[in-house]
Amino acid sequence: MRIMEELVGLFERDEEQSPVSLPPEVEEGNVEYKLKLVNPSVSRFEHLVTQMKWRLREGEGEAIYQIGVEDNGSLAGLRQPDLTASLCTLGQMADRLGAAITVLREQTVRSKKKGPPRKVCEVLVRKIPDHQTFTDLRVAVLGNVDVGKSTLIGVLTQNEVDNGRGRARLNLFRHLHEIQTGRTSSISHEVLGFDENGQVLNFGESRTIEDICETASKLITFIDLAGHHKYLRTTIFGLTGYKPDFAMIIVGANTGLVGTTREHLGLALALEVPVFIVINKIDLCSESVVVNTIFQLERILKSTSCNKTPIRVWEEADAIMAAKLIHTCSIAPIFTVSCVSGTNLKILMKFLNLIPPSQDIRDMEKLTKDMSEFQIDETFNIQEVGTVVSGTLYKGIIRENDNLMLGPSENGSFYPIHVQSLHRYRTPCKIVKAGQCATIAIGNTNGFLTRRGMVLLSPEQQQQSCRQFEAEVIILFHSTSINPGFQATVHIGNVCQTVSIQSMDKECLRTNDKARIRFRFIKHPEYLRIGARVLMRQNKTKGIGQITAVFPDENDHKVITTAGHKLK
Repeated sequence: MRIMEELVGLFERDEEQSPVSLPPEVEEGNVEYKLKLVNPSVSRFEHLVTQMKWRLREGEGEAIYQIGVEDNGSLAGLRQPDLTASLCTLGQMADRLGAAITVLREQTVRSKKKGPPRKVCEVLVRKIPDHQTFTDLRVAVLGNVDVGKSTLIGVLTQNEVDNGRGRARLNLFRHLHEIQTGRTSSISHEVLGFDENGQVLNFGESRTIEDICETASKLITFIDLAGHHKYLRTTIFGLTGYKPDFAMIIVGANTGLVGTTREHLGLALALEVPVFIVINKIDLCSESVVVNTIFQLERILKSTSCNKTPIRVWEEADAIMAAKLIHTCSIAPIFTVSCVSGTNLKILMKFLNLIPPSQDIRDMEKLTKDMSEFQIDETFNIQEVGTVVSGTLYKGIIRENDNLMLGPSENGSFYPIHVQSLHRYRTPCKIVKAGQCATIAIGNTNGFLTRRGMVLLSPEQQQQSCRQFEAEVIILFHSTSINPGFQATVHIGNVCQTVSIQSMDKECLRTNDKARIRFRFIKHPEYLRIGARVLMRQNKTKGIGQITAVFPDENDHKVITTAGHKLK
């Protein structure tokens, strides 16, 4: 608790309350402290370049350098000539590694001694992309209907403010009824790019998505999800199937936290997706109404059910600190913007430019070395090409001309396919690595029907489908009691299907109860992994848990399990 209070104190804008030190430097991660970098020797320079290479690798192409800071976190500061020389050396180090530096902010260090002022400097080092090596992050956009989710995405990606009647959102809609009603009913994607210097790359300069991907060092993919309650199934699939790195909760300044916003916030927290809040439409109401909306949000975020520390982001310095802490602390940054006047949109852009990847580089390397598992989200049939599937590579590597297994079918079987071509963001590529989204042309499947929820597996991997599985589940809400035979819809990654409860280790379940439950798919078998997160819903009933065992389809008595597997 004391540490959280100290971190919150970093957001104070009063210079008299600014921190006199930072947390001590750690060996892992992408943050490096340097007291000064003035005229290093040749051997010292080579050591510094190697060190920067390590930090860039830890941050997947991004690193933060604190100049004028000692290893223990003390803000010693540098005089202007030494600071200028240190930044020059840092730029030379970055050039050696094909990277660029951007000064994020400078701060004058308070000192009781008289003399020239001393400053510390925070610098972003970002690797210049080469052949699709950009950092790729996915942001799910959630919130109640009519709060301006699609409009905000349109303004961010088109570099043009809205006219107050929804002009900015028209390019995001996929169906005629969406244009007519102004309400999203399907999942759409828009991209926002940043170059190595942090400059925005979007469609405002008549760029194509291919141009953005070619020059971007960092790419943010916005997943625009439906706000209306009748499209909740689609929204949940966007959260579970597309595996977003962050959830951006949009709240109307004039309405507050109403409708499905609470439910969307609860789903994101239950799935352990880091969240940040954007209060939109501040141009429609007075400042007192905006403040009341912020107070309402802070009260809910601080509650025991959310257990978040709300942080108000008023200026770019706050956005920089929020981006650094969003993974290390349970914080929820709160932004206030207007899509009509453009108020505070630059601050939100700064935050999006700096937010780090959600997965640790070591975990991604382990997944990359594993056998391939590609989760299919959508399927298409294209003339002269055949079947094309899109989705996310959960683990492994897929290359052009690889042979994979597609399934499971209605009877649980798998079919061999050949990878004809790979595309990422409409651009051809030769290889796809774990964690990346892609589309794969698999050609003619000879009548083997493809559907959402299938997977592509390495031939060496066991192709095992299951109709029954077991999971430890916590019931988040249910109005009465749950007994064997109860039916609900489960979301497990890209799998969405109705199940029935076969058995459980308690007679009945009520709100806040936890039990080991055995489920059976109603329609057809699926491919499941031990440890996958399960989201169960039926009307207002909600439950969350993890798979502890799967039962192969051909023999329900044979069980695949992991000993000692516990629910987080």
